[in-house]
Amino acid sequence: MAVSTFDLYKIGIGPSSSHTVGPMRAGARFVRRWLEVPGRLDEVVRVRAEVFGSLALTGRGHGTDKAVMMGLEGHMPNLIDPDLIPDALARIRGQRRIMLGGVREIAFDEKSDLVMNKRQKLPFHTNGMRFTAYGGDGGVIATRDYYSVGGGFVVNEDEAAEDRIV
Repeated sequence: MAVSTFDLYKIGIGPSSSHTVGPMRAGARFVRRWLEVPGRLDEVVRVRAEVFGSLALTGRGHGTDKAVMMGLEGHMPNLIDPDLIPDALARIRGQRRIMLGGVREIAFDEKSDLVMNKRQKLPFHTNGMRFTAYGGDGGVIATRDYYSVGGGFVVNEDEAAEDRIV
């Protein structure tokens, strides 16, 4: 993989690109790739986001929770207006609703739908995340694991299994 200067210097919302840029990208990538592109977004009634290991241990203090919610709403770290974040978070938390990809509003209770698994980690890296979308019947529509491997880079479980984390 070629790396440019633009890959080395990141614009993000928090003190750590691993804890904010990566999770925001992962949330947006999950919604776009596994829900919007296959045309399944309208079927989704619930999304559960889980963070593991280091992301969970320091997640709230480093803004991982905020980044995940903004990512699920379709925001990208280099494009989001930081001044919009407090109002967006207040809306999500107050209404207990989130706009997946900025277009599909569903119920979202941060306490039960954004889980910090402090004592568990996923197999390939300590900065693991799992996103799961559910349909009206409670069945899983899509689930995907991602790893924030530093510098805002994110790999999925397949890339991690291919030993692409260096």
